[in-house]
Amino acid sequence: MAAPAGIDHTWAEATGGNLDGARKRALFAPLARTVARYPGLRLRLALGRRGAGGIDLGEVRFPDTRLARDAQDTARSDLDAFLLEHSYRTYLFALALARLDAVDVDEELAFVASMLHDLDLGRPTPGRCFAVVGAQRAEEFARARDAPPERARRIAAEISGHVTVGGYEDLRSEGGFAGAGAVCDLLGLRLDELAPEWVSDVLRTHPRDHFKRDLVAAWRAEGRAVPDGRVRWLTRYGMVPILIHIAPLP
Repeated sequence: MAAPAGIDHTWAEATGGNLDGARKRALFAPLARTVARYPGLRLRLALGRRGAGGIDLGEVRFPDTRLARDAQDTARSDLDAFLLEHSYRTYLFALALARLDAVDVDEELAFVASMLHDLDLGRPTPGRCFAVVGAQRAEEFARARDAPPERARRIAAEISGHVTVGGYEDLRSEGGFAGAGAVCDLLGLRLDELAPEWVSDVLRTHPRDHFKRDLVAAWRAEGRAVPDGRVRWLTRYGMVPILIHIAPLP
């Protein structure tokens, strides 16, 4: 399953990511699915019942294309340290989950979207979701580097969709790859499917120094700036700031 119908990139462009009543109600079903799985996740982690998911970090090679290199440079120059390391972890966690789900990954597209998915988090635009503003910037960024228009739009769709509840259930959907990696890092979703030693290696390479504190501050600022956005909705009904604080990651 994935995000509710009608909450996609076309909708995001047209509305700035502001939810109407029908779309707010549509998000309750995927939220309920996520909430229902959470106690079992925490129990398995507490009992040490962990999967063996992961990828050989020594063999990971970030895509060596102009677009990917420039995306990494942009992330390094524009993102605060806590978001930069989160962007790397998003990519690595999502790669591991994609392998578990037997999902083929367009590595350049996935890497660029992962590195740029939080480009505007912490710099809120009143009335426009950070993921939508960031998606537009990323699409312009990709087209300026000669990416075909449809490919640039796919990058934008991945970014604008990564905060939609349910999108992370299908890594092939709009926002599914970045969303799955991000919620694994933010909330620990599907962490029980990954080998603990492998997760520890990821965290050593890309540490979470003050991540919870800084992320919650940026999240709350976004919610205040966009009162009808997905972030505010997730704060109200999903208690996301609390879940970030109690996430089973340091």
